Amino acid sequence: MKYAKSTRLLTIVALVVATPYPGLADEQKAVPAAGEQTSEAEIKQQEIALKQQEIDARATDAISELLTKVENADTLYDEAAGYAVFGAAKAGLILTGGGGNGVAVNNKTKERVYMNMGTGGLGLGAGVQKFRLVMLFETDEALQKFIDGGWDSAVSAQAAAGKAGSNFASSFVNGVAIYQLTEKGLMAQADLTSSRFWVNDDLNQ
Repeated sequence: MKYAKSTRLLTIVALVVATPYPGLADEQKAVPAAGEQTSEAEIKQQEIALKQQEIDARATDAISELLTKVENADTLYDEAAGYAVFGAAKAGLILTGGGGNGVAVNNKTKERVYMNMGTGGLGLGAGVQKFRLVMLFETDEALQKFIDGGWDSAVSAQAAAGKAGSNFASSFVNGVAIYQLTEKGLMAQADLTSSRFWVNDDLNQ
């Protein structure tokens, strides 16, 4: 008899333990799985990293082309506190407006700041749809001012490249030397008077 009671007691205890607490299952369902949250964050970080790599690769290619093909550019690059490279495209066949993205780099610290570019008046000329803009900054102050958005493009844009065979940006003007590279080579002048540059918050997380 005692054995039968013990068996029933054990059975009841087992049923109580096995029965989920009311609402517990719903609470468990309401809490997102940690793995899912991490996965979404990782995907976003991967997308950011890929975009950064794309911009970095384009900047490296542009600097390499500049130093290889433009006389005296290597000297200015060695003297520069930093540089910025942007890739952009015309908005249409007739309109000179366009935009793109790029990166500003401090040569000493190697710190990289990813940025956007918008322009309403780049004179790219007929047949030119894409271009790369390279800016060399003479001092840390000039570079930081550019990053902070205080750069006067209307004044600084005078430091630009000339026609093939002439002396391209042989010195810094107002702390900057500017080059505009296209599929056809170095443009005669980098007209940035209507351009705007700002930090890309999404790519600098």
